[in-house]
This record gives sequence, structure tokens and C-alpha cells, in this order.
Amino acid sequence: MSTTATPPPATEIRDGMRIDWDVPVTMDDGVVLRADVFRPVDDGRHPALLTYGPYAKGLAFQDGYPSAWQRMAREHPDVTAGSSNKYQNWEVVDPEKWVPHGYACVRVDSRGCGRSPGYVQHFSPRETRDFELCIEWAATQPWSNGKVGLNGVSYFGINQWQVASRQPRHLAAICVWEGAADWYRDMTHHGGILSTFWANWYDMQVKTVQYGLGTRGPRSAVTGDLVCGPETLDEATLARNRCDFGEEIRSQPLDGPYYRERSPDWSKVDVPLLTAANWGGQGLHLRGNFEGFYRAASRQKWLEAHGLEHWTEFYTAYGVALQRRFFDHFLKGVDNGWNHEPRVRLKVRHLDRFEERTEDDWPIPRTVWTTLHLEPPAAGEHGSLAGAAPAGPSSVTFDALGDGVTFLSAPLERDTEITGPSSVKLWISSSTTDADLFVVLRAFAPDGSEVTFQGAIDPHTPIGQGWLRASHRRLDPTLSRPWRPYHTHERQEPLSPGTPVELDVEIWPTCLVVPAGYRLGLSVRGRDYEYARATGARLSNFKNELRGCGPFLHDDPRDRPPDVFGGRTTLHFGAGHPGWLLLPVIPAK
Repeated sequence: MSTTATPPPATEIRDGMRIDWDVPVTMDDGVVLRADVFRPVDDGRHPALLTYGPYAKGLAFQDGYPSAWQRMAREHPDVTAGSSNKYQNWEVVDPEKWVPHGYACVRVDSRGCGRSPGYVQHFSPRETRDFELCIEWAATQPWSNGKVGLNGVSYFGINQWQVASRQPRHLAAICVWEGAADWYRDMTHHGGILSTFWANWYDMQVKTVQYGLGTRGPRSAVTGDLVCGPETLDEATLARNRCDFGEEIRSQPLDGPYYRERSPDWSKVDVPLLTAANWGGQGLHLRGNFEGFYRAASRQKWLEAHGLEHWTEFYTAYGVALQRRFFDHFLKGVDNGWNHEPRVRLKVRHLDRFEERTEDDWPIPRTVWTTLHLEPPAAGEHGSLAGAAPAGPSSVTFDALGDGVTFLSAPLERDTEITGPSSVKLWISSSTTDADLFVVLRAFAPDGSEVTFQGAIDPHTPIGQGWLRASHRRLDPTLSRPWRPYHTHERQEPLSPGTPVELDVEIWPTCLVVPAGYRLGLSVRGRDYEYARATGARLSNFKNELRGCGPFLHDDPRDRPPDVFGGRTTLHFGAGHPGWLLLPVIPAK
């Protein structure tokens, strides 16, 4: 084991920036985190854009995430234009596009990751406290004007909600780009069903850059330094220095203190904020951005929603210009009209393009909430979505771990915009004491082929998805809305085999202008959605083939034991058992 000490920080001028490498930032328990600071060459005072996270500040985007970088650089040349791209890192700003505009960009390796020693435990109160201390540290540096903004994607957005709840004195604005918020509902348990994403993510994106890998880890392409610190620790020591993240999540199937201390207190999030969602971010990068806009206490808040890959619009000219206008106003006091910016900016999705439009609020105030009733299959192999409820009682039964039943509308008579959250009312019974429901909002062309989209991760993403474990059906009467049922997830209420129960299923927000002649579909399944054809699509940072849900799967047999979830599920219809799909139809302005 090497015990080489971390050298003192080095300062140099490169590519028009003054760069302070590996600056020590001491926490209140004595642990010293390490930060890189990119700032203007002059001796003036500048606002800071800060990130705190686990992906190793010394690991270049191109080296750590080559498949994502290559696709983005190839298809979006504005991302690489105007920069040497030497300082690009995964999910954080390119300093070469911010420092010339008078910003200091601060990247902190989170505790136990990259070049920061310590115990790895993601989104924990300890991490949030570290983040808060880093904000206050940045605000009091000689180069700082005392204002700190937070800006970043995914992990670097998720933890902004948490730290904003602590109301750091110098935190002036946050930009949460494709993050998430509720550690239980948005991230680890969709509808109460365990997502296996985080255990796999931990293996692929965190353990590979843990502090102490030393000479077994990568080197910085810019400085030549070891990305994972100067010490090379043995595997046993590395394991002792990190939590068992997947097991930590799996061992706590119900909402409670563990999840709440890793989620925001919306009543305390009062900082000016811009929250940006991805229509294709089902499973992680969607719901929390809308919830943040809807529920945060801030009186100065804006919502943006777009499409394309998870890592793209943050770096495009469109994304950077939007972020810069926001931060120029709140961190530099620039009178650029941002205070008159419409509260909601949407890239409305069509089959072949996006059209930008602004709105006054979310959900869109002029929404026509439209109910389509579920009719069971008759002679055909699919059910129907109809304007009237079926007259008499009926039912349909399917394999509880199978593909379920799909309901289709008649061909649409005119182009129809669906933008907003949706919900489904179901009555179900099970041959066992529980059942998992996977509901999928879909669109079909006149020839019957399904329309899918490039999602945040997966190249064949359906319009919308929702999930619910039947034993988690209890609603919070205060927070629930017809268009967004909100479940407590605080206790399990097993089913009596064969006895119908009422379920309200949330479908995460979506957007699509569905052309005339196309059909809307709703599938009620017993397992994750899968695109009809295997494509072999993969990304370098995920374990699984991309089959429609990206890495956001629910396939841990310990969470879904066959004796409980492998029976038969029955959907009930008609008198006493109404079932419907509630859709947000948007009329033209």
C-alpha cells in the first residue's frame, strides 16, 4: 500500500484560465476534500458555479464515457465548438465556455471518490453537509464575489435539492438539469417496486473511481495525476471505505427516515431555481424536475423540458445560453430580462422534431383533462380506450409476470397534443397476496407499428410509464391530485386472493403531438416494458442491453419472489369497477 501524501495544490494559467488543481477543502470532521477551480486570469471577484459529486474531477468525459461523448460530438457539433474540450467532465459545465464570461467553475470530488478520501455513502446527510460546507468555502475565497450557483446534470442536480433544503447563506441560485428529487419515488422504488439501477450504477460508475484505486485507476489526460488519489489501497480496504449501496436500498422497502433524509424538504427550497426535465427520462430524469417546480417554496422558479439524450442539451448552445441567462441574472445582477422569462419553456415533441413554446404554469392551465375508459378485449387481442364506460361487469386475466393487456384508442380524428402528467384507475385482483403493475402509455402508427423515441438513455422509449405495487396502493389524501396520485409507501397492505382492490397509478409527465390517424395505447403489464425488437444497443457505462427502459429495470427476484408476484392478475371492468386513463390534452393557444 502506498502512503504517498497528496501534494499541495498547483496553480497555472492554461487556455485563458487560471486553474487551481487539487485545492484542499476541510470539512467539519477533519476530512480534506479536493477541488479543482477554473477561474478568470484577472484578480477580480467572480461568482462560483460549483458541483460536488462522485465521478472524479480528473477523469475526462471522453475517457470515462466514450460512447456518450462520441455520439454527442458527432451529432451536435455546437457542443465541441469554441472549446479545446480538454476539461470536459461527465455531467458538469465546460469551464472554457463559462470562465471567459466571468465565472469561476469549482469541481469538488465527493467524499471517498476521485481524489477526496473518506467513506462513500451517496446522498447521505454527511454528503449533504459536505456540499453545504463547500458552498460556504467557495463564497469566502479571495476570488469570489460571495455568490454561489449550482449547475449540473443527474447526480449534480439531485443533490442540489437536498443542499438547498439546508439554505446555505451564500447559495444564490440552482440549475437542476435532468435530476431527480424524491429518493424513494423518483429513484429507488418506482411505485414501491425496487429499481436495480443503483446497484449496477455503483459497480460501473463509482467503484471504478473510488479514492484509493491509485495506480490501478486512470490518470488525468490534462495533468497526468492519478485520478483516484495518490494512495493505492488493497481491495479489502476499499470495500471497508464504502457502503454496500445496493443492499442498503434493498433492505428498506418502505418509505421512512432513510429516504426522507435523502430527499428535499420542499418548504425550505426557496432559492431561485431553474429545473430542466427530459421527456424521455422515464425511470430517473423526469418526475423530480416537475415536482421541484410544482412543490418548491421558491417564488422565483422556472421549468424547462426537452428531449434527446440525457447528456446532450446541457452542453448544446441552446442549453448553455439558457443556463447563462439565468445565472447572469442571479449571480452577476445582469438586467437581461430574465425576470420577465415565462415560467415554463417546453420543447414540444413531434414525431420528427421539437417545437419550442412557453407556458404560464405547470400543469398547463388550459389542459383539457380527458378520460378514456378501459374496455376489455372482446374478439380481438387488445382492449379499447373509449369515451364511455362499459355497461356490464367483465374481467381479463393475465400472467402476473407477463406482457399483460394493451388497450387501444380509435384512430385519432385530428392531431392531438398530450403534454403533462397522466394517471390510470384500475381495479385488480390477484391469485396471490400482491401484484406489480407496469403501465405504459404508447402510440401506434396507422400500420400498427409502435412509435418510440430517443429517450434520455434508451433509443426506443415509449411515451410514458408508471408503476405500482398493489400492496402500496394507499394514497396520501393531501398530496394526491387526479392527475398525479401520490402514494404513502409507508406500509404494505396485502391483497386477499381473488378480491378486487382499487388502484390509482401515476404516469410520469410526457409530451407528444400525436398525428391524426394514429392510435394511443395503454399497456398494463406484469414486468418492464420491452421494445418489440432487440437492437443490441448498449452504452459503455451500463451493464444491460437497452431494450426500452434503459438501465431502469425492476428485475431483482428478491424483491419480486415468484410465490408472491408470479401468480395471475385479473383486471376488473364495468359497474362498481370503473377503469380509465386520464390524459392531459392541450388545445391550441
